[in-house]
Amino acid sequence: MPVKIRLQRHGKKGKPFYWIVAADARSKRDGKYLDKLGIYNPNVNPAQIELDIDGAVKWLQNGAQPTDTARAILSYKGAMMKNHLAGGVRKGAFTEEQAEEKFNAWVEEKGKTVEAKKSKVSEAKDKLKAEALVAEKAVNEKRAAEAEAANAPEVVEEATEETAEATETETAAETEASPIEEAAAEAKAEDKKD
Repeated sequence: MPVKIRLQRHGKKGKPFYWIVAADARSKRDGKYLDKLGIYNPNVNPAQIELDIDGAVKWLQNGAQPTDTARAILSYKGAMMKNHLAGGVRKGAFTEEQAEEKFNAWVEEKGKTVEAKKSKVSEAKDKLKAEALVAEKAVNEKRAAEAEAANAPEVVEEATEETAEATETETAAETEASPIEEAAAEAKAEDKKD
């Protein structure tokens, strides 16, 4: 029975989520499987991968053939490296402890590169957010300036109306004061005559 290590699709339309499984090559893509080895979620950046490395190595040593995508995932997580080192131990090229040291050094190096990528992605996200904020502020300032410009003629009109009303009031006051002043002037003139 030929065994394949492959991806089994789950999730919804447009949002795939995969199980990494060891399955008979003749079974359906999403059908019966022999062993679930992990998960792969490509919807996040960087992709989320959880893998049982020892289980994958066991299946690889028993002759399971990974598909291209599964091979890339196994290589990324170190299962292919661990399988290679286990082959070296079986041949006597080095001891189990040396193989474990090499694997741990490889995992450490890989962890640093993954962290560097995560920080780069988060910096790019922060930069995009900052640029969007600056652009939004510019748009808001432009809208505020346009609103002020639109309201400015109304303010000028209101000011001219107020000035016109004030001048009308003053002229009315002058016209009202004029008969009184005239009467006062006539009274003074009469007093002088007497």
